Amino acid sequence: MLGLSRSAYYYTPKVDSGEKQFRDAQLRDKIEKIQAEFPGYGYRRVKKHLLLYEGIRVNEKRLRRIMREEGLFAVIRRAFTKTTDSKHDLTIYPNLVGDKKVTWINQVWVSDITYIRITTCFVYLAVILDLFSRKVVGWAISRQIDRNLCLEALRMALEQRKPPEGCIHHSDRGVQYASHDYVDLLKQNGFEVSMSAKGNPYDNAFAETFFKTLKYEEVHLWNYETLADVIERVPYFIEEVYNKKRLHSSLGYLSPEAFERKAVDAKNNNQTESAPLF
Repeated sequence: MLGLSRSAYYYTPKVDSGEKQFRDAQLRDKIEKIQAEFPGYGYRRVKKHLLLYEGIRVNEKRLRRIMREEGLFAVIRRAFTKTTDSKHDLTIYPNLVGDKKVTWINQVWVSDITYIRITTCFVYLAVILDLFSRKVVGWAISRQIDRNLCLEALRMALEQRKPPEGCIHHSDRGVQYASHDYVDLLKQNGFEVSMSAKGNPYDNAFAETFFKTLKYEEVHLWNYETLADVIERVPYFIEEVYNKKRLHSSLGYLSPEAFERKAVDAKNNNQTESAPLF
């Protein structure tokens, strides 16, 4: 009827080479901007970030080609030194986490400590994460690696989350977490105490993964020199970048806070749908 062949009807004009290069340059700039904030992002997270935060759909092959041609690779993470001192006579608690399936907020918290090297010394950071969403719910910074550092992080988490009785608190066997003050505060708030297996430095993998992210996407990039640098930048990264914006493949490419909101909304919708009608 149209007087056209089938191939002519479905023909799509090729993009001018100059226009193609311009579009690729625009996409490259966006990728560079994303990786400047999240150096650990590979093409999957970059693709998801473009869709979620900029509304841009990108063909995966095109994205991989541009990242390969421009050398825009994710930062490769290396191992780091542990800060655990488990040589003490305090009570050691069994590992209650193991293969436990975590299905909701405030079921399992994991805690750990890392160091941040500055010009004159080390600064220590203690964190507590909710295992359900990987969200950092408590943190503290100090020049001293002692129980007060961990207690401060725990008090922050308790104030922010107000967890129900029976929440599991998991940590390594370090003296800070086994101390009487720390364990007493946990028990006063209805926690079940859990500790990693002996000789397994990667038993607390989720906290360690967070530390790797912090160091390679924040600390090493900003080249911290002073305690003031740590106090200024680390809280910002935790609260504004990691918790609110950084995408996790294990969370369906959502940030921890977005993952929790989605879970709560889904639960509320299910309760509404199942509510009896009168």
